[in-house]
Amino acid sequence: MGKIQLLSEHIANQIAAGEVVERPSSVVKELVENAVDAGSTRIDVTIEEGGLTLIRVADNGSGMETEDCELAFQRHATSKIATSKDLFSIRTLGFRGEALPSIASVSRLECVTSATSDGLGRKIVIEGGTVRHFEETAASRGTEVTVRDLFYNTPARLKYMKTIQTELGHISDYMYRLALAHPSIGFSLKHNGNSLLQTLGNGDLLQVIAGIYGTAIAKQMLPLQVESLDYTITGFVAKPEMTRANRGGISTIVNGRYVRNFALNQALLQGYHTLLPINRFPVAALHIGMDPSLVDVNVHPSKLEVRFSKEAELTALIEAEVKRLFGRQVLIPQAVKSAPKGAFVQEQLDLSRTLEPLQPQLGASLAVDAGAPDDAPSQAAPWPADAPPPAPPADARTSATGNPAPSQIKEQLAPYREPQAPAASSWRADAASARAEAAPARSDVSPASGMTAPIPARTAGNRTDSGREALRPAESFRAQPAAPARPASLSQQRQAHENFLGALPGSGDTEAPTLPAFPQLEPIGQMHGTYLVAQNESGLYLIDQHAAHERINYEYFYERFGNPAEASQELLVPITLEFTASEAGVLAEKLGLFEQAGVYLEAFGGSTFLVRAYPHWFPSGEEKGIIEEMCEWVLTERKALDIAKLREKAAIMCSCKASIKANQGLSILEMETLIDRLAGCRNPYTCPHGRPIVVSFTTYELEKMFKRVM
Repeated sequence: MGKIQLLSEHIANQIAAGEVVERPSSVVKELVENAVDAGSTRIDVTIEEGGLTLIRVADNGSGMETEDCELAFQRHATSKIATSKDLFSIRTLGFRGEALPSIASVSRLECVTSATSDGLGRKIVIEGGTVRHFEETAASRGTEVTVRDLFYNTPARLKYMKTIQTELGHISDYMYRLALAHPSIGFSLKHNGNSLLQTLGNGDLLQVIAGIYGTAIAKQMLPLQVESLDYTITGFVAKPEMTRANRGGISTIVNGRYVRNFALNQALLQGYHTLLPINRFPVAALHIGMDPSLVDVNVHPSKLEVRFSKEAELTALIEAEVKRLFGRQVLIPQAVKSAPKGAFVQEQLDLSRTLEPLQPQLGASLAVDAGAPDDAPSQAAPWPADAPPPAPPADARTSATGNPAPSQIKEQLAPYREPQAPAASSWRADAASARAEAAPARSDVSPASGMTAPIPARTAGNRTDSGREALRPAESFRAQPAAPARPASLSQQRQAHENFLGALPGSGDTEAPTLPAFPQLEPIGQMHGTYLVAQNESGLYLIDQHAAHERINYEYFYERFGNPAEASQELLVPITLEFTASEAGVLAEKLGLFEQAGVYLEAFGGSTFLVRAYPHWFPSGEEKGIIEEMCEWVLTERKALDIAKLREKAAIMCSCKASIKANQGLSILEMETLIDRLAGCRNPYTCPHGRPIVVSFTTYELEKMFKRVM
């Protein structure tokens, strides 16, 4: 007698359940996706004990006819596809016909459904894959599936379930993703009677983002929309200052289906480029629409993994649009975030407690203008929290809650937040005149020359006769060189300044930056030899001098690495580098990569290499270290490292080594030069590592600190 046997339907379903039903969140996923496919506008999910005791999913969708109710729990029974051609144009979330029988085989399941509005429906009860009851019952239009005692008949699977909080985390995470994917559907999630999620289903994606991540993040989201012949991409991405420690805040939705795709995530991160700090990730929700024939969702039973026919085109589109979006923004973060006190703004929105009367408030509080600055006057009320707001004029518009409309509040706050200022030139002249009256002349130490010289008073028309102003806080942190016996002449000071200018790349560049105009700033001092203090009519600014110089140098070196061969210089005495035999073998295969970067290596027998030439603009004294670091990258990343990545990494390293360091004093003229060069950068807001360069204190915030505004 043969040994091969045909498995029973029950055993086959239990085996299939191992792939389809991995944990309680898998059950929630399959049932909720069926509800979405049924055209529901309201889906309510109730779970107990992390889903192991109870999972109930109720919807108001199309329901099932009597003859379909029992057939739906047969393996590979589905209404989603009919022929093999349908697999290439799948528009529904489910299609395999495995979920319901798999769930029913490892639980006690009850399904009540009705396809009509006459109050009659069908009820089916299945226990461990066996139908116990199938009868008529009273039911409203839609479907309600109740799953109890999950994995009760598979103790091995039950044994390896995680804690209740872990399983709850998986369930809530997927519900959040689905709510982001379908903002037009009202979702609710309750666990042990506590509400965890409640969306309105009004189609407003930003409100869903607020309910999941909080209003503070929602207000920092920027809308994104782009189309091509094959793709339509819409959604929101967070400003670079709103980051997380992992990729969990990134949601990519393809044709209404939440998917995990490494290439799409990388395209988004490449769009941010150097705007993100190291090991920080943004919050984003991207809806990608395309012809179903361009994406294969039949990769895994979980349907979370997909493959694209034109992946390179899609990733390039995402990367380019994100870069273009941030290219239109002024990305200077506020050092102080004002807390809104008005009742018309909610600081933190918990959608699990949202009631219908709050809808007008929510819509008003989430009004986001992509081009509005973070310190817009509508962010705070001009009256104390314990005092009633001033009565608006009789003709003033009010919100649905009776509070002043945001536009009216903005007008009231404008005199406090952004007072009318004179033109930049006259403002600078007034500031210079005030300083001239306060300090006609004084002596100080020039950091460039190390000599003591009288500093003439600065006037609006004499911007070049400048030196260190007033106090030097950094002097207490470092030893100062002894002053020479005689003061430096003005020509010596100018020569020192020219040397400083020569160290700044791009001095002669006239290319206009792609980002919005950088604020026109007036340097007024330096803090601890590290931070420049500047001002304009809008407020006070702190600038990290090392990060600023690093950004200037980065753009300089990045351009130079684009065509390094012309700038390579041969060495009279080559640099010798020693490696192991295995490392030498790898480097020998990558000599062409080094040549594209302007570095010419030559095998010198055994495991020794000679550096014959390198670009003359390598930072002086750092040449060998830079080349050794480049070799280390090649040995570490090997095939993953191409010329584009090598160019990027080398530019970042060179910019860091060539930049002025912290605790280094600068004259006012040098500060001006640094700020001017920074303003000419394509991205003057973050260093190549993603750290912010400039932080602002608005005039309004400063006035609040000193209680000039209550």
